[in-house]
Amino acid sequence: MLESTKTLSLEKLASELLSVAKENGAEFADVLVASGFSSSVSVRDGTLELSERSEGLDLGLRVFLGKRQAIVSGSDIRAETISKMVERAVAMAKEAPEDPYCGVASPEEFATVWEITDYDLCDPSDEPSAETLKTDALAVENAAMEYGGIKQVSDASASYSKSDIFLATSTGFSGSYAKTSRGLSCVAIAGTELGMERDYDYDSRVYGVDLRSADDIGSVAAERALARLEPRKPETGSFPVIFDQRVAASLIGHLLAASNGASVARGSSWLRDKLKEQVLPTDMSLLEEPMRPRIGASRPFDAEGLPKRNRVIVKDGILQGWTLDLSSARKLGVKSTGNAVRSPSSLPSPQVGNVTLSGGSKSRDELLVEMGSGLLVTSMIGSTVNPNTGDYSRGAAGHWVENGQISYPVSECTIAGNLNDMLLSLVAANDARAYVSWRVPSLLVEGMKIAGK
Repeated sequence: MLESTKTLSLEKLASELLSVAKENGAEFADVLVASGFSSSVSVRDGTLELSERSEGLDLGLRVFLGKRQAIVSGSDIRAETISKMVERAVAMAKEAPEDPYCGVASPEEFATVWEITDYDLCDPSDEPSAETLKTDALAVENAAMEYGGIKQVSDASASYSKSDIFLATSTGFSGSYAKTSRGLSCVAIAGTELGMERDYDYDSRVYGVDLRSADDIGSVAAERALARLEPRKPETGSFPVIFDQRVAASLIGHLLAASNGASVARGSSWLRDKLKEQVLPTDMSLLEEPMRPRIGASRPFDAEGLPKRNRVIVKDGILQGWTLDLSSARKLGVKSTGNAVRSPSSLPSPQVGNVTLSGGSKSRDELLVEMGSGLLVTSMIGSTVNPNTGDYSRGAAGHWVENGQISYPVSECTIAGNLNDMLLSLVAANDARAYVSWRVPSLLVEGMKIAGK
């Protein structure tokens, strides 16, 4: 399962840290080693504005003494530095408060068999040169500037990154994977003086060849910016609201946050008493799919070495279970769902990767007709969500819809409701993007409160 000489060197570093930790009295330990590099280029007005490249290696060591744990991190791999890291970690663990739920996974819980090529997370193509990234950024800027009314492109950027991850525990787990990412983005500005409006488009893929074209991204950014000119405030009242697929995932994000085992264990979730109860319409299901190929959030194992598996979060509207790492699972008296994530400097916590919300059969335009009159939200700012009650309030912008047709752009309004009621009233479109980690289509919510003029 090791992939390269680079991974072999990460394995050696992890093995050395575990060995030194044991010599210094740690009962158990785990190590996360992350190595990688990234490049990005931005242009403005046809000239290079910024070119950056960074490389780094980070080590994260977690040690356990009974029910006490501590974590340290660093980037210096000299033997004397590693020794000091371990000494500091063990000393910190001795002084840490006891946590009855901490600990590494037992060997029978570990992921043992996977074929990393099935995940297809690493583009084998050569790293693009800075000149190639510049050419892509210029192309996306030119595509936007070809539209009459676009006065400026405030950001046209291209990027690339590659990282190698290695995880090992003193109880016998070791695993690695590499991943790449190629991105292209554009922010276009339309109008003049106080009437200026901006909007954006972007794409990010594991494989560079899968990226949408620069012409497409620049054109969409320009069209979106132009469509926002001369906005008005909507009427204040209760109206249906459609969350465009660009922002609809945020609604499902609130559901996922509330079904996070760490929040449930703390008692700070409005879903804490909703297990096996209806939280979505009966025609909707929410699935976690961590093995989708060429998707950046796919993983063969989680940050504690547990296997990743397809999981039903909501089935036919009924909440099936919580999202758990080992600690939150122990607090709730159940088994981990293999959803631990961490950085080298942080403790594990539960988090969902790829999710798919079962979509409807109607297009977004058909949803607009079904809505009749109301608000189509395409962007949001700020957020006030009460995690205990689900009360929801956000600033929004988009377009007002009359008789099923987009009528005029809208800005400077607030939408509000309660997530319990909002999620139960959802109607899904069929426009979810297949290539993103969270596949969520446009969503219609009935009867939200809108504060405008």
